[in-house]
Amino acid sequence: MRLDRMLGITMELLSKRRVSATELAARFEVSSRTIYRDIELINQAGIPIASFAGTDGGFELMNGYFLSRQHFSVEDLSVIYNLLRGMDGAMGGRSASLMNKLSSLQPALLKGRNAYKVIFDMSTSESEKAIVHPLFQAIDENRIVSFSYISAAGTATKRRAEPTALYWERGAWYLEGYCLMRRAKRIFRISRLAGLEVSDERFAPRELSSYPDEADPPGIEVHLRFDRSAQPRVSEQFPDECSPHGDSVDVRKVFYSMEYAVSVVLSYGSKVTVLSPEELKRCVLKTIEDIREKYK
Repeated sequence: MRLDRMLGITMELLSKRRVSATELAARFEVSSRTIYRDIELINQAGIPIASFAGTDGGFELMNGYFLSRQHFSVEDLSVIYNLLRGMDGAMGGRSASLMNKLSSLQPALLKGRNAYKVIFDMSTSESEKAIVHPLFQAIDENRIVSFSYISAAGTATKRRAEPTALYWERGAWYLEGYCLMRRAKRIFRISRLAGLEVSDERFAPRELSSYPDEADPPGIEVHLRFDRSAQPRVSEQFPDECSPHGDSVDVRKVFYSMEYAVSVVLSYGSKVTVLSPEELKRCVLKTIEDIREKYK
């Protein structure tokens, strides 16, 4: 994983005067090009690394810069440690070595009273683990992947992609990569991905920032009004779309599937009123009638 490798590179630079790209590539079993990209990211993170050309060239930390455990409190390291611990299940144990390095740097992590003050839960279902684990490897080895994908609009397609990164956001995993079918950068939600195959075909990394993200499918603008008693749940489900309206709470949101919009409305029962659009009102009433018919 890149995070593990970048920490390892930083530790190498802390313990040695100068290290060549070839040495680092052999140490972490990646290409020299990957090492150069990692060095650039470490620089961007605020750790200044100087580069030297020639037969005795390589990388080293700039003069006057040092890093020690005194720069981090137990609380600081505890946040990092528990973040990795929360990710460990999803990553298939790949963060274990990084956790060991942190615990050796600060043994209090294993027994301090603050060790579990901050808890990160990145648990992943077994079906998603079967996808996330091989994707980590495919990203590390620059291997092309293929899979079936269902978009937010419900369209199913077969995709081939050059995977570049995995993201965890709001309780879900996402894959970023270059889609060979769309010939552009795409972000895929792992829960909508199936039949993953990692090929032996390798690819040269692209500069994805120059490619546009996939445009969202046309959405349905919905205006809902909830009873005040439903506010705790509404605030959790729609944190950025809530606005007070007297004794009620209004939500204006774009849904990309009428079926999903109907399911959300029905889940609140009589505590929600659809103000618009009319099409959603009709769909909700029809669904209620269909349910009623089943119980006649």
